[in-house]
Amino acid sequence: MTPEDHTRAAADLLKAEETRQQIGLLTKIHPDMGLDDAYQVQNAILAAKLAQGRRVIGWKIGLTSKAMQYALNIDIPDSGILFDDMAFDTGAVVPKGRYIQPRIEAEIAFVMKDAIGGADLTREDVIAATDYVAPSIEILDTRIVRQDPETGATRKVFDTISDNAANAGVVLGEARHPADIDLRWIGAIVSRDGEVEETGLGAGVLNDPVESVVWLARRMADYGQAIEPGQIILSGSFIRPVECPPGTDITADFGDFGNVAISFA
Repeated sequence: MTPEDHTRAAADLLKAEETRQQIGLLTKIHPDMGLDDAYQVQNAILAAKLAQGRRVIGWKIGLTSKAMQYALNIDIPDSGILFDDMAFDTGAVVPKGRYIQPRIEAEIAFVMKDAIGGADLTREDVIAATDYVAPSIEILDTRIVRQDPETGATRKVFDTISDNAANAGVVLGEARHPADIDLRWIGAIVSRDGEVEETGLGAGVLNDPVESVVWLARRMADYGQAIEPGQIILSGSFIRPVECPPGTDITADFGDFGNVAISFA
């Protein structure tokens, strides 16, 4: 893809977000696109949103579970950007029509007190730089069709990364915990409209959610970026995405770790 292709794809995705009308698969239009192309499209979206007055409040990490990596035939996670208009309080109601095809995932969020970055970053560095960890819900949305209606082809990882890793919102729970606890055993029971839909443990995220943040900081270093103080890092889901049609109520019960909830009008 050329730089012009990256800019055009970003503009199409931003229009899709604004109009709630999905675009076709980028990998169908650009069959030779690769990982760098996908992140260049994402960076073009970042530049456009900053120009609109948006502010970066953090980052999300996706595809951290083996099941999702196998499904997309990849062996690394991906990442996306959290913007200030994506933040919801726990218990909030998402306005009707805000998203196209919203889904949610349960995650452990890291809130940073110090900047971190660099190829030699360690898990100890991440723990030391973290202000606290908290229960969270990530809201996903798809500005690109999940499946091409003509060929039946499904989205590839390059489509997802270009689409800001399908990122759309973040809901933080009110509980706060130190980052040096064993996050592998932090789990959640996720219910939709009062019925349990998914359960999982933090160990499903690269064996330890801390390692997920290490991966992100190292990847960002390759692009001259760093995690900044105050930013929220969604470390990755340990459940399958849960569909959230209008009228859905979601609760994620993390036990002693806390609770978080969101509803969709």
